[in-house]
Amino acid sequence: MTIITDETCTGYARAGHPERPQRIANTLERLKTQTELALTWVKPTSVTDESILRAHTPAMLARLAEPKDFDEDTPYFENIAGYARASVAAALDALKLARAGQNAFCLMRPPGHHALREKSMGFCYLNNIAIAALEATATGAKRVAVFDFDVHHGNGTEDILLNQPGIEFFSVHQHPTYPDTGAENRGRNCYNYPVGPGTPRLTYRAKLANALDDLRSFRPDLVAVSAGFDAYLRDPLADGTLLPEDFYWLGQTLRALNAPLFSVLEGGYSKDLPELIFAYLKGVEGK
Repeated sequence: MTIITDETCTGYARAGHPERPQRIANTLERLKTQTELALTWVKPTSVTDESILRAHTPAMLARLAEPKDFDEDTPYFENIAGYARASVAAALDALKLARAGQNAFCLMRPPGHHALREKSMGFCYLNNIAIAALEATATGAKRVAVFDFDVHHGNGTEDILLNQPGIEFFSVHQHPTYPDTGAENRGRNCYNYPVGPGTPRLTYRAKLANALDDLRSFRPDLVAVSAGFDAYLRDPLADGTLLPEDFYWLGQTLRALNAPLFSVLEGGYSKDLPELIFAYLKGVEGK
């Protein structure tokens, strides 16, 4: 397993904001002190505007340099464009590793799945997973599945990938909650599996299994995962009911698809995030 990360992604913060640098710093400490997984550590490389502009407009990319907040959840920070581009670069590096037969996990911030084609929102500035999926199809992939298990709907990913040939999007998420999208399927390729607040754990897991069965039927030649860990029982931002063993099971089930696989960190705001990520990685590695 290769972990793509750069500790400089902890270099921005706003007091009281849940998308905190400690999410990365604490997970780094946990993964670097564990002995169960053989991990390779690499830093992200770089990304071209060409790759970003498959998913976003030139005006949106330029807006990242304007020193004003994007919305009440998504502040402007000095060099936020640089941080966001590094997250995108990590996702593209993970794509290359997956194609080379290696599992890869992007331990980076900012996350990306709420970023729309024309707007940054929801803690997200550029849509890492959507850019990587479009890069994959532009460079030869025929059947790309994007699986999002963050507790919040990947509205930005859906906005960008809607009806894109060769890509199918599967999202399991709480509804209603932010961003109040994802109640039903959209277009020819966006499949949504909403679960109500406080849904019993086994019912929630059955919905995840249903989505993964549908994904398997697509017979993807590449699986890109938006790995959000905020459906956890004790996450402060939603009303999920999952436990660490459910994230382990998710990793196991994705591994069993026997397709090139990479994962990109999205949400997850509890103090237990390092243990949840570790459980997921153990599942992906079959440990």
